[in-house]
Amino acid sequence: MSRTALLVLADGRFPAGGHAHSGGMEAAVASGTVHDPASLEAFCRGRLHTAGLTAAGLAAAAATGHDPLALDDAADARTPAPALRHVARRLGRQLLRAARATWPCADLDHLAHHRPGGMHQPVVLGVVARAAGLPPPEAAHAAAFDSVSGPATAAVRLLSLDPFDATAVLARLAGECDAVAATAAEAAERVASDGVAALPAVSAPLLDITAEQHAALAVRLFAS
Repeated sequence: MSRTALLVLADGRFPAGGHAHSGGMEAAVASGTVHDPASLEAFCRGRLHTAGLTAAGLAAAAATGHDPLALDDAADARTPAPALRHVARRLGRQLLRAARATWPCADLDHLAHHRPGGMHQPVVLGVVARAAGLPPPEAAHAAAFDSVSGPATAAVRLLSLDPFDATAVLARLAGECDAVAATAAEAAERVASDGVAALPAVSAPLLDITAEQHAALAVRLFAS
C-alpha cells in the first residue's frame, strides 16, 4: 500500500473537479446559516455525519471489489435530490477521467465503458482507491475528508474567511473524520454477506432542499 497515493487522491489539487463545487456551502452562506468559523464547523460536522458517512461507506465498499454497478444503484437510492444525483455523476466522470490518466487499469476502463453517463463520485472514488493500491479504510478516509474539505475551502471564497480559520476547523474535525471512516469501513465489510443494505444511508434533508434551490439560481459562484 502506498500512503502517498492517498495523499495524491485526497489533495485538493487533484484534477477531479471538486474546486467548482461547494458541497452546499454556497446555499448555506446565502441563507445566513454559515457566517463565521463556528457556524462553518457546525455545518461541516453535520455534513460529515450524514452525507460524509454515506459516501464513505460506498467508497469503502467499492474499494473491497464489490460490484460498482450495484453500488451505483445503491448510491442513487441514497440520493433523493435530482440535483445532487446530477452533481455526483458529474464529479464521478471527472474523477474517473483523472484517475484513468493517473492509475490506468482495466477496472477503471470497465467503469467508463459500462456507465458512460457517469457514476456516483463515492463509488468511483472507491474503485480508484483500489486501483491505486489503497485498502477500504483509506477509501473511506478520503471520502470522509472530501465531505468537509470542499465546503471549508468554498467558505474561504464565499465569506472571505481567514484560511487559517477554515484549516483549523478541519483539524478539529480530524478525530470525527477518523471515526466516520472506521464506521463506514466496518459496514463495507458486511456487504459481502448482508448486501448493500449494510451500508450507511443517513439523510440530510436540508442539503437536499437547498441543492435543488441552488441548481435553479441564474447566477451562482459554484456549480453546487
